[in-house]
Amino acid sequence: MRKLYLILIIISFSILYSCTKEVEETPHKRGSVIFIHPDGTGLATWNAMRILYYGPDAKCNWDRMPGIGLYRAHQLNCLTSTSNAGATTHAYGVKAERDSYGRIFNEQITSRSGKKMTIMEEAHEAGIKTGLINSGSIIEPGTGVFVADAEKRADYQEITKKIVQSGTDVILSGGEEWFLPEGVEGKFGLGQRTDGLNLIDWAKENGYTIAYNRDELLNIPNNTNKLLGIFAKIHTFNDKSEEELGELEMPMYNEEAPTLEEMVRSAVEILSRNNQQFYLVVEEEGTDNFGNKNNAKGMLYALKRADDAIGYVLDYMEENPAVTLITAADSEAGGMELIGDPPNRMDPNEPLPEKDRNGAPIDGENGTGTQPFMSKPDKAGVSLPFAIAWSTGDDIYGSVVARAAGLNAEMMRGDIDNTDIYKIMYATLFGKELK
Repeated sequence: MRKLYLILIIISFSILYSCTKEVEETPHKRGSVIFIHPDGTGLATWNAMRILYYGPDAKCNWDRMPGIGLYRAHQLNCLTSTSNAGATTHAYGVKAERDSYGRIFNEQITSRSGKKMTIMEEAHEAGIKTGLINSGSIIEPGTGVFVADAEKRADYQEITKKIVQSGTDVILSGGEEWFLPEGVEGKFGLGQRTDGLNLIDWAKENGYTIAYNRDELLNIPNNTNKLLGIFAKIHTFNDKSEEELGELEMPMYNEEAPTLEEMVRSAVEILSRNNQQFYLVVEEEGTDNFGNKNNAKGMLYALKRADDAIGYVLDYMEENPAVTLITAADSEAGGMELIGDPPNRMDPNEPLPEKDRNGAPIDGENGTGTQPFMSKPDKAGVSLPFAIAWSTGDDIYGSVVARAAGLNAEMMRGDIDNTDIYKIMYATLFGKELK
């Protein structure tokens, strides 16, 4: 009898092991991944952008993505994720602490795959082409953490060095000040590095083509394999309030810098050449920075630029189906909400009150106390007024929605933890689903 029990136990464990093994190594079709991170955006932001630029009854490009996940953003020691903690989670597939920049409590991280490296570093090691795009400075964590780590987020020159020397095939961003030695004049201003290193010279010596503006990016040689684009001293946008931009006569985005769509298009053309598998991480940083400045016009325009990039990728995927497109933010900047019945209930040409009755600041199309925004026409041909209310100048835990299209998009459904972004990307890049 004891032998029979022993045999049954062994058989049971064998079955359990087999089932566990099957779950751990569920096969998936491999392909390329494009992760677009419109930082600081939630469902209210997407709704307002759609209404403003497409209309209440229309669909934006984001709406074309079938996979939908309600995103849980909490971290190890905070409910509202920071940008650097969120990026660390996306890059490693594990919860991070609020001050993380590729480390947890300043210790090296073991990723969800079991390796002491990010998903992009693992992809690079496996021979997959890689790219990073940021409309902000190169040091922004939404992209930087995928190939760099630091003790502090403010270790700008060390972060820039690690990114440039990471072996990433395409790097497009702002942040020229951290490429050049202190006092050296660049295309956009003086460098700030105190170690004397000129990273632009280093990139040229290591085979990178350099582009400084839209025209140069759109006219790079056809045989370019490595590309470094530097499009601003800091960001390609001017993250100030509507009032400040008006007083300084500054545009929201630098006119000579390429759009996010143009950067994505250029990167995909290089990375996908000869049907190569690739991994591209893209961040629209303007959505976050304008949101934290409570600049509704800037935030919605920045999100439209991200939506244009999503539209290009979805069109590209119609001819190139072996791609996963994912979008997600890690928190919401400014706690933006749309008021569809403007408080003054008056002529749209009349200015809005500066505050709602609870004290919340209210933005119209040109800032606080200006005329309401007007939607694109609805299906009846009517344009409707709306206002934007702000709950804070900080980031909040709210209603981030993650979406996916293409390969493995069915994995993006229902309740999605922030660590699952890594899991879905890993399934496409390496052909297996991690437990």
